[in-house]
Amino acid sequence: MDAAFGRSLSPTFIASNVIPDVELTGYVGANPKLQVAASKKLVAGLLAVESGQAAVIRGRLYEYAFTRLHPYGIAVSEFTNRISDPRNKLGHEGIEDEYLVVPKKLGAEDQIGGNVLAGDEYSVEYTRTAEEILRVGYCCGNESITGGFYPKGADGRIAKSHL
Repeated sequence: MDAAFGRSLSPTFIASNVIPDVELTGYVGANPKLQVAASKKLVAGLLAVESGQAAVIRGRLYEYAFTRLHPYGIAVSEFTNRISDPRNKLGHEGIEDEYLVVPKKLGAEDQIGGNVLAGDEYSVEYTRTAEEILRVGYCCGNESITGGFYPKGADGRIAKSHL
């Protein structure tokens, strides 16, 4: 968060939506590539739970979107914007992470500015590849350089193939 604001936030700020939004788009991206029915069922179940969690978190954040948090003096919506921007940049694939409040032309079907459920112009969830998730999770924009949330690197087969 300090890097997102270009200054040290005191006390340290931790956001509940940093990881779930990335996981959600990862499940969407992984599901079509799975071959085994049991794997598809598992990812579909994880996707359902993660979607529910994301909706609850984003709904609560939206409820307080224009509230300034003490002691920072920064609105909740500004925190979410500052979280979304680096995730989009680190992924290198355009907008796959959205703000809570957007211009209507970027809202669901070009109709609303409230953006509790993130999605593309057809209200379909965005997709991230495994490489994009590693770029974001490592916080460096490179799936081959560990760091960020995984200082020793992620432990899966795909992640290890990039190291």
